[in-house]
Amino acid sequence: MGVLVFGLGITGLAVVQALAQRDEAVTAADDRPSDATRAALAELGVDLVVAPDATRLADLVRTVDAVVPAPGLPDRHPVFELARAAGVPVLSEFDLAARWDDRPLLAVTGTDGKTTVTTLVCSMLEASGLTAGAVGNTPVPLVAAIDDPTIDVFVVEASSFRLDHSQRFAPAVGTWLNFAPDHLDNHRSLLDYERAKARIWRDQSADQVAVGNADDPVVARHLARAPGRQVRFGTGADTGYRVVGGDLVSEDGVALCAVDELPRAYPHDIANGLAAAATALNGGATVAGVRSALLTFGGLPHRVMLVDEAGGVRYVDDSKATTPHAVLAAVGGFESVVLICGGRNKGLDFSVLAAAAPRLRSVVAIGDAADEVVAVFAGRVDVQVAGSMDEAVRRAAGRAQPGDVVLLSPGGASFDWYGSYGERGDDFARAVRDLLGRDRNGGHGGGGP
Repeated sequence: MGVLVFGLGITGLAVVQALAQRDEAVTAADDRPSDATRAALAELGVDLVVAPDATRLADLVRTVDAVVPAPGLPDRHPVFELARAAGVPVLSEFDLAARWDDRPLLAVTGTDGKTTVTTLVCSMLEASGLTAGAVGNTPVPLVAAIDDPTIDVFVVEASSFRLDHSQRFAPAVGTWLNFAPDHLDNHRSLLDYERAKARIWRDQSADQVAVGNADDPVVARHLARAPGRQVRFGTGADTGYRVVGGDLVSEDGVALCAVDELPRAYPHDIANGLAAAATALNGGATVAGVRSALLTFGGLPHRVMLVDEAGGVRYVDDSKATTPHAVLAAVGGFESVVLICGGRNKGLDFSVLAAAAPRLRSVVAIGDAADEVVAVFAGRVDVQVAGSMDEAVRRAAGRAQPGDVVLLSPGGASFDWYGSYGERGDDFARAVRDLLGRDRNGGHGGGGP
């Protein structure tokens, strides 16, 4: 099979390597390949086409049997229309992995919380005696992970891009956490984004499991049509995985752990715990393994993580919040917040952030979207603009009162000021330490509040 791989980030390069290892004919193309990518392809003996124009790209598409685009390649990229016109199928790494490996897949999608739930499901499976691998929209693509023969089950973080590019994807358990506008700089419309997410269940059979959030109207609507066995979770649900009498319980009423036993118990932590438990128990985990993981999982970096506390004010890093939906979830976990918000808007409607106003003492707007943030909160909440993270932290601290939380929850991507959300969160932590006069080990580090 001849394959054109377009876009050579982590996943694209892993696809090229997987195809080359299996002696498939592969051509690689990228508009801006790095020197490291060029060197890797040269070592593999794979041809690289750099920034092909429309004519060259059309010729490339016509000469292959399939096109595998990078997960984040925008829908508007000409390679998609050229493939449709030539009758050449577009595949994802999921399609390729399914050709080469038949071990069970547990898949997790959603606008927010995918990485957290994927990680927690892996912990539950491992605590149950299984070897699990977190793959997909992680540092380890599925096509690379299948080379490890020791893994019993793969927990796949399934982004909308991977789902949208898949011809067929039928995980043993497919879990959809939530839905809110996101990635409208890549998808043509919100409806296209929704359709991509809904593909988590499209190809399942009746003996496979569809796990969905009963509290989310979009997810619940699609779940009702899922062909697999339908399992619900939700903090407000009266069936399925839910909270009863202060306990997280399974769909058959088995208590998994008490809410007050969780290392963190914000609303999104409880929802994530229920989703992970539903996924893991339907994917081979034991109740004891699920309980063990719930009691020890303290969350992931840059996701509502306490950085430090001084004068009765907590400083919390939620840099991973790159959508307004994620900001609202984070603010909802606190009574009084000084919010640092902004970054690069991904084509989303920031006006929904106004719903957070009752919990906000003040807002500090940062980055490319600062003017949009100001427009949302002007006349509702005290709002000011900062030109750097140091200034943002200083201004936020100046507005905070004892009992408040200074919360970095941007709602936008980090690429205006930083190379990643992790870099942005780290800089927030540094600015907090500098303001409070701490050394690098003087704060609370990664522990949750």
